[in-house]
Amino acid sequence: ILCNEKFAKEHSKDYVKVIGSGRGGSPAALQGREKLTTIPSTRIAAEAAYKMAGITAKDVDFAEVHDCFTVAEVVDSEDLGFFEKGTGATAARNGETKLNGSIPINPSGGLKSKGHPIGATGVGQVVEVFEQLTGKSGERTVNDAKIGLTQNFGATGASCAVHVFQSV
Repeated sequence: ILCNEKFAKEHSKDYVKVIGSGRGGSPAALQGREKLTTIPSTRIAAEAAYKMAGITAKDVDFAEVHDCFTVAEVVDSEDLGFFEKGTGATAARNGETKLNGSIPINPSGGLKSKGHPIGATGVGQVVEVFEQLTGKSGERTVNDAKIGLTQNFGATGASCAVHVFQSV
């Protein structure tokens, strides 16, 4: 349920706050992009969400990203500012994106582990962030997580939304 804080406090002890939100757009046609190793809409949306939340990428404890293809997780992790351009794959290989890594990515298993249910992907990501931040994620818990992020895009990344959540 998306509601104001007063309602949440009155009706549940388990809730999280949305502290940042951003949306970005970029050309849908891949030939219209300067590079294929970045999704500009993600960078735009992340910058807006971080600004609204008053944080940087370094403050994020874990993220659920739109990994519709294996390479998408790498590109997303770089565009979100977790890793420098060209280093996301190495970081993943070195375990930095695992549950006990420096920035766990997709502790849920990612979109493909759920069958990539188009239209429901964003909701699934938010449920995972909620479960992580309220201690309901079981074996896939990111220890001491206080700030979680979701990143979801449509088509070829023509539109992207990034949301930042905080435990209470």
